[in-house]
Order: sequence, then C-alpha cells, then structure tokens
Amino acid sequence: MGRGSLNQILYVEDDPDIRAVAQIALEAVGGFRLAVSASGREALELVGGGFVPDLVLLDVMMPGMDGPATLAALRALPSGAELPVVFMTAKVQAGEIAYYRSLGAIGVVAKPFDPMQLASQVRRLWEQADA
Repeated sequence: MGRGSLNQILYVEDDPDIRAVAQIALEAVGGFRLAVSASGREALELVGGGFVPDLVLLDVMMPGMDGPATLAALRALPSGAELPVVFMTAKVQAGEIAYYRSLGAIGVVAKPFDPMQLASQVRRLWEQADA
C-alpha cells in the first residue's frame, strides 16, 4: 500500500484507566504522537475537523457509538475513507477477528494488552497491512 511511516495515532477508548496506560505505552515506549479521544463522536469531530492520523486505534465496546459504528462513520468522511484502523477488544475469537477485518480493520489487538508490547504490536499490524 505504501502509506509511509507510522508516527501519529488517533486512539479512541472510553475507559480512562485503559486510555492512560495505552497512552503511556504508545508515547513513552513506542515513540508515537498521540491524539486521544474518549468516544467515537470525539474521534469523528477530530477527523472531520481536519486531523488526519496515520492510524486509528479503536476500542470496540464503547457506550453510545461503538467501534464498528465509529469505523462506519469515519469511512463516510472524505478524510477518513482510507484511514487504517486497528480494533482493540477482549473479543478475539477467530470469527470475531474475521468480522472486524470484514469491516475494514487491518488488525486486532487483544485486551488486556501488555503495555510494553502494545507499540510493537501496532507497528507490526501496520507493517503487515502495508506489505
């Protein structure tokens, strides 16, 4: 696909504790620049307002607008139509992963995640999708 390098991530997670741990893992350990959103609606406002990340890391289970609904709404935005998305979820059975991929996700990160491995997992999914 040749998207270039992975530097800037939009991270969408409703749980403040998980959000804090992942933010540290991605910024301090992974060296990524992060924009953080607590809901699908916030993420849509950011992307609709002109923020274009290299990748969206998206929680599946959120109140109001869940991850799949957020992905569908992102795809409807001109700047979100081609954004690579990785879902984060505790639901990682083969059928569920196939479903997330059918929605257009490039991969899935299982929760709970290892904070020391999160950045490398995300980078690996990015590289596999870019190959």
